[in-house]
Amino acid sequence: MKLCSQYSGVPLDRYSTKGQQKLLLISFDGFRWDYDRDVETPNLDRMATDGVKAKYVTPPFLTITSPTHFTLLTGRYIENHGVIHNMWFNIKTGEKQPYYATQFKNEWWDNGSLPIWITAQRQGLRAGSLHFPGTQSTYQGESQTVKDVEPRFYDYKNETKWRENVDKVMDTWFGEMDLDFVSLYFGEPDSTGHKYGPDSHERREVVKQVDRTVGYIRSSVERNGLSDTLNIIITADHGMSNVYRNGLVNEITLSKIPGFSFNDIAFHLVDFGPAGMLLPKTGMLDKVYNALKGAHPHLHVFKKEEMPERLHFAKNNRILPIILFSDPGYVINGFFPVQFHAGEHGFDNDEMDMKPFFRAVGPAFQKNLEVGPFETVNIYPLMCHILGIKPEPNDGHLDATKHMLVSATEEDSQDINSNIFVGLAAVAGFLVVVFIVLVSLNASKKETNYRGSDKSAPPRGKDETHQTAF
Repeated sequence: MKLCSQYSGVPLDRYSTKGQQKLLLISFDGFRWDYDRDVETPNLDRMATDGVKAKYVTPPFLTITSPTHFTLLTGRYIENHGVIHNMWFNIKTGEKQPYYATQFKNEWWDNGSLPIWITAQRQGLRAGSLHFPGTQSTYQGESQTVKDVEPRFYDYKNETKWRENVDKVMDTWFGEMDLDFVSLYFGEPDSTGHKYGPDSHERREVVKQVDRTVGYIRSSVERNGLSDTLNIIITADHGMSNVYRNGLVNEITLSKIPGFSFNDIAFHLVDFGPAGMLLPKTGMLDKVYNALKGAHPHLHVFKKEEMPERLHFAKNNRILPIILFSDPGYVINGFFPVQFHAGEHGFDNDEMDMKPFFRAVGPAFQKNLEVGPFETVNIYPLMCHILGIKPEPNDGHLDATKHMLVSATEEDSQDINSNIFVGLAAVAGFLVVVFIVLVSLNASKKETNYRGSDKSAPPRGKDETHQTAF
């Protein structure tokens, strides 16, 4: 996969804000693009008026927490940054570690891609991270200036804790320590969406909590005197979709599919939502693939090399030989159903239910601007541009987001002024040419008239002289 330069012809130092503007990246896990439509969200609405709102953004596939968050931090598709799942696993021993334990598996995160924390610090800035996936790890031996990893069994819904975390970031990290970049993570509304479903009353209530927190964050900006320097980007890793069961659908259970047997499988990652991966035993790849392909109308089965290019989920050694994902409403069960969530994510990133929201506000951003959708892989080059740092190789493009920036209007103004100058110069040049032509014609006419009058005048005498009056 060719990694693209995100600047696309824009000089690195043009409109650079290095040392002048700060940035806070916030993720509200599982906040779907339309969650503000059935809830009163005055603070998010005000943020859109004061800044930029995207219709929605598209996360990378696989649409689960750790991989999509690491895309935000690196600007790389999942197959390129290598954090391919929420779970660390070892195909030789069969060991799997859950989400929280995987946060402490350094080799899972530190495998060649540098998150923006480290890139910023290598270029003279100071960075911090609170609870963001990947925070615990070091990268090429380096860590953030300051970091905070949530404790085990953390209550992601506790609003009092949310405000304490905001105070730590705003008052201490930005205020006292003068950090330049901070990433801040909240585990909701994801947990509530899983438990009760995205259409539930409980989900709507937690969206109200998110909105209150956004208001608290923005008031903290003013309280700490950061209004002229701090930019805020708020987004999410993925959306959420309803899961149907209890006789409403024909559930996907691999063990019930004719011709398929887990005896042919050396290692598997299923029973974790609507996506999974299989490692068949030696010589069993085609047998497993042929048994599953077309076995259920809502199950998509691909050999690794056959994955659609648009998904960018194939070209990594960690990705297993067979990849499965289901249509919205369905999850993939292994031996028997063990998943009982009312809501799930992990579906195709083209599905609208998987799209997150996006808001941005601050001195770098235009006001009252709504923009069309874009991929979350493009948020990384945007952040680097705001911070004035040179990014690592990535898959994003600044062209996808630079129209949100005040610098874009400045550039347009410069272009307009330049065009006006060129236009005026052209008009002036034309008028000069017209003037020269008219003068020439007039002179020619006078010369013609003069010569014509000589023919009728009497000849002068040889002695005729002219005197000048004094």
